[in-house]
Amino acid sequence: MSVYTTIEEDELKDFLANYEVGELDSYQGIRDGIENTNYFVNTTQQRFVLTIFERHSFTEMQYYLNLMHHLADNNVPSASPVADKQGNYLSHFADKPIALVERLDGGSIIETCVDHCAQLGTAMGKMHAAGLSFEGEQTNPRGPAWCQQTAAQVKNKLSADDSNLLDEEVRFQLDQLGNDRQLASLPRGVIHADLFRDNALWHKDMFSGIIDFYYSCDDALLYDLAVTANDWCLNQDLSLNKNKVNALLTNYNEHRALTTQEQTFWPTMLRAGALRFWLSRLYDKHFPRPGELVHTKNPDAFKTILSNRINNDEDYRGYWL
Repeated sequence: MSVYTTIEEDELKDFLANYEVGELDSYQGIRDGIENTNYFVNTTQQRFVLTIFERHSFTEMQYYLNLMHHLADNNVPSASPVADKQGNYLSHFADKPIALVERLDGGSIIETCVDHCAQLGTAMGKMHAAGLSFEGEQTNPRGPAWCQQTAAQVKNKLSADDSNLLDEEVRFQLDQLGNDRQLASLPRGVIHADLFRDNALWHKDMFSGIIDFYYSCDDALLYDLAVTANDWCLNQDLSLNKNKVNALLTNYNEHRALTTQEQTFWPTMLRAGALRFWLSRLYDKHFPRPGELVHTKNPDAFKTILSNRINNDEDYRGYWL
């Protein structure tokens, strides 16, 4: 994604020599995104994405790459990591984890329609169902504790109105989701946690795969759907589009049945997803990292989304199957 760590051509050739992927043909840094360093890499045999992980430890990355292999092996449309000659998915570069991943056909879309949401719902249903048999475990690094900590860090950078909105929503989420007994009633498993439009690829209007699993973790499956709906199922004013939501959930439900309890928590999870991404974008805006090609995203969109989800809490309860 943004290029924080530069890899020179000779260094890349040395890296690729550990793989059975042919010789380097060309490579280019990728501007989109904000977390890791990514390059498109073309060899004489295939196309890949090379990722240098800026914030994740080697141990964390083992979880992500093993998960990606598990999902691809279970016919989930997704990018699969490439093993080196020793059978490893992960190695080191500049004291950071680095991996080579297959590059899927197609590209991301900007405008979504009902059919896009339906196809995505099918892919998410398959992903969540396959994830139930994955043996690895990873706590959500951007769960409630992270939200509290990050809110405290950015609060003084905000206007009085925005600060009050942030305080009130953090308190609301702790009240709603801080009860372990309540959360235990929601189905849990592996979630993507960042399935935005730029993390799904399309080829001729057909879904070709999910990419960028580097926020994946174990959490409520409903939260993953809420995060996705907040980006994919929108009207122009960032309110939810009922037909898109229904298409997403109906197709998802064919592969992993949704529960009555999940319907009850749907509005709360929509707000939780909006809060999480408003906070992360506020943090990146006010505490930016240096990099060669750094791209940050405007937090105002998710402030609008959060306010909309709060004001339409009861209405969105009806945006279900």
